[in-house]
Amino acid sequence: RALTPQTAETDAIRFLVGTQSLRYDNQIHIIDFDDENNIINKNVLLHQVGEIWHISTSPADKGVLATCYNRTSDSKVMTCAAVWRMPKELESGSHESPDDSSSNAQTLELLCHLDNTAHGNMACVMWEPMGDGKKIISLADNNILLWDLQESSDEAVLSSSAALEGKGQLKFTSGRWSPHHNCTQIATANDTTVRGWDTRSMRQIYCIENAHGQLVRDLDFNPNKQYYLASCGDDCKVKFWDTRNVTEPVKTLEEHSHWVWNVRYNHSHDQLILTGSSDSRVILSNMVSISSEPFGHMVDDDELSDQEDQHQEEKIKEPLQDSVIATYEEHEDSVYAVEWSSADPWLFASLSYDGRLVINRVPRALKYHILL
Repeated sequence: RALTPQTAETDAIRFLVGTQSLRYDNQIHIIDFDDENNIINKNVLLHQVGEIWHISTSPADKGVLATCYNRTSDSKVMTCAAVWRMPKELESGSHESPDDSSSNAQTLELLCHLDNTAHGNMACVMWEPMGDGKKIISLADNNILLWDLQESSDEAVLSSSAALEGKGQLKFTSGRWSPHHNCTQIATANDTTVRGWDTRSMRQIYCIENAHGQLVRDLDFNPNKQYYLASCGDDCKVKFWDTRNVTEPVKTLEEHSHWVWNVRYNHSHDQLILTGSSDSRVILSNMVSISSEPFGHMVDDDELSDQEDQHQEEKIKEPLQDSVIATYEEHEDSVYAVEWSSADPWLFASLSYDGRLVINRVPRALKYHILL
């Protein structure tokens, strides 16, 4: 269920996948994709503390990751979070994997627990996107907790926190740390509401009530446009918001026929949007009209003759159309996660309930259309 790209690794294409097994020791699978030869190499790390619900990787240190996992104690199930280090030889991505990887699985080294017994069940862990890998936010039940990792990451100090106020059992489902505004903002989802928070004061800065008709599953920030945020949920919709004016979404996508679990902006070309859903499909959409290049590339005047000139000007004035580029149907079960590679902007992975991981590329024609 848990999938993440290795964020600090920018040369090799690498994803981490976490297992959810009640019977066996859980594992983190390190998936390395060799682009030239189309080969997938896999290494397994044991994660003996429990089933993995969420994985995230440090933006600064290739070997460090955090997991949220279920642990049973006194017949109660708690979802905890911890920071780990993988063995040195597995940190970067170009090694060959041994033929029989099951016999020599290695174990993760525990760096520290994000101790949450007082705060409830962990929903997710987010690293400060541009930071040195020392700042982490975790969402636990209705609490936002900001942690400072010490120099060797072997201790996490709670530096500030905030709680959702309101009636009923309030619980966060997911969150994203904005790469903009010097990394001082995060967005969280709880029930049908999306909220923005300032990490310096831990105060709420905007609130989108009823952002979706049902539970909001996931959020993502546009990497190139600082006020743009995407959300998706159980009403089968994907919505795009301008956080300065949250009364109406800027755009809504209604391509899926069941819950949408995941939405991801491409890191380099923000018109490319990936979504994964319980309808077993992954959809790649081209949201040009709300991207940072809504009119495509401008053309140099000198390059055009007069006649072309007029034609070209007309063409430039009209924004390109938003469209679905491709629907991927390799999964036979609910798609729980979609992620872009950190190393190759044209490559992405998706993971479904039956444990199938699929790696796909953006169609070549579109790639060249965007680049040229």
